[in-house]
Amino acid sequence: MAAVDAAMTVRLEEAAVAHEVRTAHIRTEQAGLADALTVPLAPEWQPPAPPAYPTPVAALLERAHRRIAVGGWCAGALTDGRGAVCLLGAVREAAGGDRGLEAGAVRVLMDAIERRFGDRGAPGPSGRSVPSVPPVPSVPSFNDAWGTGRVPLRILHEAAVLADARGV
Repeated sequence: MAAVDAAMTVRLEEAAVAHEVRTAHIRTEQAGLADALTVPLAPEWQPPAPPAYPTPVAALLERAHRRIAVGGWCAGALTDGRGAVCLLGAVREAAGGDRGLEAGAVRVLMDAIERRFGDRGAPGPSGRSVPSVPPVPSVPSFNDAWGTGRVPLRILHEAAVLADARGV
């Protein structure tokens, strides 16, 4: 076993020398890590994006959408320990204490929910009737009915589009 190991070591050393001889004419320069990778040490502050919607309720719903997309979604409470918010918590935070604006956003949000999920007894895209579902009583109950924030986020976007179309 030791003889085989010694023979293999000799072969590998010979191969390494042969490789060096065959590639000696190729010019190579050692690249430094600083040359290959350049990133800022600290991220630059980016100003918030301008609102996509000029109307106040639509802009509020867009801010609420961004708040959930960045900070996280939760169910069962306005906010959780990680800083995630539910639909109503995001709308309330985006309204900044303006209860009139918050109420307008919640009305449009309920309209979007009812448009999307309200009339389930109507024929679906395939022509078959979809089973009837009881109406959604409130934004928090709609929010808490989902296991992830995907559908609530989509509804916030649809509500922003609806508010913009209505001019509110």
